[in-house]
Amino acid sequence: MLKKLFKWLAGLFILFIAVWSALLFIPKTNDKAYRVKVEKNQGIASVSRKLADDGVIYSRPVLLGTAYLLGVHNRLHTGAYRLPKKVSAWQVLQRLRGGRPDSVTVRIVEGMRFSQMRDIINGTEDIAHETRGWSNEKLLQTIDPNALSSHPEGLFFPDSYEIDAGSSDLQIYKTAYRTMQRHLQAAWDERQSGLPYKNPYELLIMASLIEKETAHEADRRHVAAVFVNRLAIGMRLQTDPTVIYGMGNAYKGRIRKADLRRDTPYNTYTRAGLTPTPIALPGKAALEAAAHPSSAKYLYFVSKMDDTGLSQFSHTLEEHNAAVRKYILKR
Repeated sequence: MLKKLFKWLAGLFILFIAVWSALLFIPKTNDKAYRVKVEKNQGIASVSRKLADDGVIYSRPVLLGTAYLLGVHNRLHTGAYRLPKKVSAWQVLQRLRGGRPDSVTVRIVEGMRFSQMRDIINGTEDIAHETRGWSNEKLLQTIDPNALSSHPEGLFFPDSYEIDAGSSDLQIYKTAYRTMQRHLQAAWDERQSGLPYKNPYELLIMASLIEKETAHEADRRHVAAVFVNRLAIGMRLQTDPTVIYGMGNAYKGRIRKADLRRDTPYNTYTRAGLTPTPIALPGKAALEAAAHPSSAKYLYFVSKMDDTGLSQFSHTLEEHNAAVRKYILKR
């Protein structure tokens, strides 16, 4: 009886190994070549799920189990990998464990500072860091000797950029710069009349202020209206993100009254008009808001401090003070 059971289990085990090997080594023919993207800190679990959902492999458990057996489940390199039209799960694993993607994706988020963009690019693996030791001035001069400003802040468009593995990081900067110039020119050409901007660079500065004040579509054009309306009557912009930018490394997560009174070129509580440069990398929505503020005559706004993150807008100081009491002081 035990001998029969042993034979049965052995046969079952052999069958299991045969099926596992078939699902692992037999290539699956797909409609076309496939590109799988591995995001930062992404493991084999989510990558294999995507491959299975798209029908690239026969069995996700087989690929996943083999990856764990080989110890490569959490050692994937960020980037895009090209898989041939006919590919097995084993070939997929070999491609992923090789650690040399065909391309690398770098994501720059709206509202980041240029210094943060440089940190991200400098820390990206599998690209050539040609510019790592360059000053901001050298980088900008290399890209465009006739740039709108000698200060790079705001001149690079936040987006996801994909380049070939091993390519120079300068390629990312050049693409981001050209992309911003294109979006900025489009916003400038399509701007509504009567705006207080002398040139596209001032529109870019305004867009950066809007970007740092709100990420909500419902608020952007109203925030733009507040700033435009203030400029029109000679009222200071008085926006905290400019103070923070002017504080530089002295900012530790909190603004004190002394910080609001301490004069810097970026302190819009102590100085009238726009800041001398942008204070962040604005996205397309912020550029469009700067070019098309709402027609509302708002002069003030304050965060509602709730889950929505939206703001309360006011026409008068009296209305604004009431909103501050309602949304800020009550907390």
